[in-house]
Amino acid sequence: MIATPHCELTVTRSRAALLDRRLVARHQIAAAIGTGADFSMMVALVELVDLAPPVAAVLSALIGGIVNFGLSRAWAFRQRHRGTVGSQALRYAVVSSCGAVLNGALLALLLVAIKVPYPLARAAVALVVGLLYTYPLHTRFVFRVEANE
Repeated sequence: MIATPHCELTVTRSRAALLDRRLVARHQIAAAIGTGADFSMMVALVELVDLAPPVAAVLSALIGGIVNFGLSRAWAFRQRHRGTVGSQALRYAVVSSCGAVLNGALLALLLVAIKVPYPLARAAVALVVGLLYTYPLHTRFVFRVEANE
């Protein structure tokens, strides 16, 4: 419970350690597979459909998200999470939607700031967003990891 003179807020947290090496590794493997689907779709949208890389990054993130949600739920977090598919999918959709916009915005900024091929810039952005935004939210919000009993 966090109390201030003006409000009172109850914070529910997972009991599991955020820096569990095995969980981080499993999450990153699932993310890498999802990212492969994401990147493949992004390149196809840019090269075949002629979309701008930031727009293609947002759209392709949907494909990567579907792949990653399935792998994360069925494999990466399978023995440690609690919750229904529907509740997790809804939380995942919120986190992924914000992550897709964050990826697109950071990609646009990076492409303007430095001249680098868009796939390389996208890979750098995906790594940063994945470790600093996605993993913590998957662990603490989407799949609500419970400590091993």
